[in-house]
Formats: sequence, structure tokens, C-alpha cells
Amino acid sequence: MISVPLPRIHTVQHRLKLFFALSRTPHGVIDMAAPVLAALLCLGHFPPAAVVVVGLITVFAGYTAVYALNDLVDLHADREKVGIGGYNDNENYLDGVMVRHPMAKGMLRPAAGLAWASAWAAVALVGAYWLNPVCVYLFVAGCILEGVYCKLWRVTPARALVNGAVKTLGALAAVFAVDPTPPVFFTAVLFAWLFAWEIGGQNIPNDWTDIEEDRHFKAKTIPIRFGLHRATLLVVFSLVATLFLSMILLWVSPLAFSPLFLLAALAVNVYFLLYPAYLLSRRRRRADAMALFNKASHYPLAMLTLTLAAMLR
Repeated sequence: MISVPLPRIHTVQHRLKLFFALSRTPHGVIDMAAPVLAALLCLGHFPPAAVVVVGLITVFAGYTAVYALNDLVDLHADREKVGIGGYNDNENYLDGVMVRHPMAKGMLRPAAGLAWASAWAAVALVGAYWLNPVCVYLFVAGCILEGVYCKLWRVTPARALVNGAVKTLGALAAVFAVDPTPPVFFTAVLFAWLFAWEIGGQNIPNDWTDIEEDRHFKAKTIPIRFGLHRATLLVVFSLVATLFLSMILLWVSPLAFSPLFLLAALAVNVYFLLYPAYLLSRRRRRADAMALFNKASHYPLAMLTLTLAAMLR
């Protein structure tokens, strides 16, 4: 009995999985929580159904394109890391749930990766324009800054500041998608909150997990440039700031939150950010940095879940 279609189906599924691995889709889907949360906190109620549908498609397309862009710009450096045995993390690391950097490992051609990123970028641009032309400018700025961030790998640890700004742009775009003239103070607090979360919960822990490879290639990251002690202090400071900024953000939102909700939000900050940061400061192990990165990645999703529960009660 001959089954000709099966190998073809298997090949298509395998290649599609590699493309989604290129865009780190499991992480990207979780990242979508931040823009959704920002829109709800700004608006104070659910937006129209059309805005919800177009917004979700646009956000998914945007994150899919930008993560793929990261690998395209970083292709040479990633190939160097693969050459010394890097990027072999398993499912214990969020970005290692799927194959890490499939282009650098020769599983995808750069031309295919570029076509993938370009297609999703086109979808994001169309959706962003429909929502609010300002969103187009924010998306383009995010793509440019992502490229700058990648190119500064061997130049300066200040690249973390660029990365912090990039991570805020999706949420800022979501705010402008639901409110063409959002309150300035709310927008500023939102930016500072996500910026602090990204630096302390994502950027520094992520660079910590790659510290051996980065040292080998003389990269300029915060853990290498300032040492693990100072890097830990920056993590703790950033995440304590994240806690306080989250409380201010909830206060200035038009949504009315009960004391019980605020207590739950405090617990979320402790569980997903402060306690993992405490363990990292005590033990300073690579595994603890990885654990902090994983927990912090789910922080916006946890805050979104709490917010939805408060809105639907």
C-alpha cells in the first residue's frame, strides 16, 4: 500500500513548525498579553468587536515579524554561537520550547526567513493602518530599533535600553488603536512599567543565560560589562520599580479595582518577578536566571487574566 501524500504533509508541517520557531511563536503569543492589557486599562471597557479581531491579528503578525527580523539581523552572530555548541536549551527555557534559531542551524534558508518576516510585516502594517496610522509609525519604529539592538551586541550594554523601548511599542500601539488621544500620564506610566519589566525580567536574565557564549565572542551585555553582582542589583531595582509602577498604572486606569484585586496584583508581582529575582540574587545560577526569564515572560499574561476577571465579575 502506497501513501504518497503523507511525506508531503509531514514536510509542510515540519517547515511550518520551523517558521514558527523562527518567530518564537510560543513566546510571541504570550507577549500579546501586554498590548491587550494596555488597551483594556486605557479604555476601561472592551473595544468594538471589529477592533478586537483586527487588533489581535495585527499584534500576532507584528510579533511574528519582529522576532523573525531579530534572527535575520543576528544571523551571522547566531551562526557563530551555533558553531561552538550554543542554543541547545530544552523545554525548560521558554525560547527553547521549539528549535532555537533554525536559520543559524541551517534548517531554513535566509531567503525563506525574509519572505516569512516580510509577509507578516505586511499584514501588521495593513492592520495597524486600519486601527490608527500612528500604529504604523510605532511598528516601523519597533522594526528599526530591533535591528539597532541586534547590531549593538558587540558595541555597548546600553543596547538593553533599546530593547526596553522596543518591548513597549506594541502596548503603546494598542493604546493608540483604542484611543487616538490617550492620557499622557497613563501612557508615560505604561511605558515606564513595561520598560522596567523588560530590563529586569527579560533582557538581563536572558543575557545571563547566554553569558558563556557572549564572553567567548566579546559581546557587550550588562552581566559581562558590569558583573553578576551589579547585574543582580539592576534586576532587583527594575522589578521593584515594576511593582510600584503597576500599582500606579492600575490607579490611573478608568477601571475601578477593588482592594482584593490590588492584593492579587501584588501577589502576581511577587510570584512572577520579585521571588525569582530574590532567588537569583541569593544563588546567582544560570538556572535561576532562566527561571526568572520564564516567570517574567508570563507576568503580563497573569496581569491580563486578573484584569479580565475584574471586568467580567
